[in-house]
Order: sequence, then structure tokens, then C-alpha cells
Amino acid sequence: MSMPCEVAVKSLVPAIRALMAKELTQTHKLKQDETARLLGITQAAVSKYTSQIRGRALNIEKIREAHAMTLDMTNLLAKGQISRTELVKKFCSVCRVVRQKGAMCQLCKRSNPSLDVKQCLVCMSENPLCAPNDE
Repeated sequence: MSMPCEVAVKSLVPAIRALMAKELTQTHKLKQDETARLLGITQAAVSKYTSQIRGRALNIEKIREAHAMTLDMTNLLAKGQISRTELVKKFCSVCRVVRQKGAMCQLCKRSNPSLDVKQCLVCMSENPLCAPNDE
């Protein structure tokens, strides 16, 4: 049985990185190696994200609040106006929003076919166990 955080690591984190890589290379006109350095990943990973080989399991752009948060985070990163700690906090906030909106339910179902997503409210609770509200 996969935990929601495991599903997030496999599907949601790559989706967020894909959007960030796309924004950094297209909107901010950064080269792939600079984008990789900012995101803490390899240039090859950036290439896979921007060509939609990775990060396709979930479309962050369809989740309005998460999309806006990711764009804000990306803009701050491109301008060098965010610390690594703040970046991690914002990343976790995007994850929390996606989970609370129920956008990960079908990914969890795919990972655990016996899961009744209508009965599972782990991610959609006001205070998910893995995400303290200390922002």
C-alpha cells in the first residue's frame, strides 16, 4: 500500500518541477543548465520536464490556486529572491493545496486499486497529518 506522500513524490513533485522548468526556460528565458541549478536537478531532467517526458501524471495548470502558487514560487526563484528553506515551504504548500483539492485521488487509486477514494479523506482534511499549518 502506497501512502499519499509516496504518490506525491512519484507524481505531484515531478508535475510541479515540470511547470517550474517550463516557466524558467520559456518565460524567464533561462538555459536548461541554469534552470537545473536553480531547481537542484540535472540538465537532463530539465530536458525531460520541458519536453513533457516527465511530470505528466498531473496537470498543475488546471488547479488554479496551485498554478498561481507555483508561478509565484518560480518568479521568486528566477529573481534570486527566495531562500532554499522558503522554496521548500512553498513547494510543500503547493502539494498541500493539490491534495486538499482532491486532485491526487485518482493517482492514489491507481497506486492502490482497492482504495475507495470516496471514503478516503486523508489528504482533504483541513490539517493533513504531514503538513503543519505554520505559515
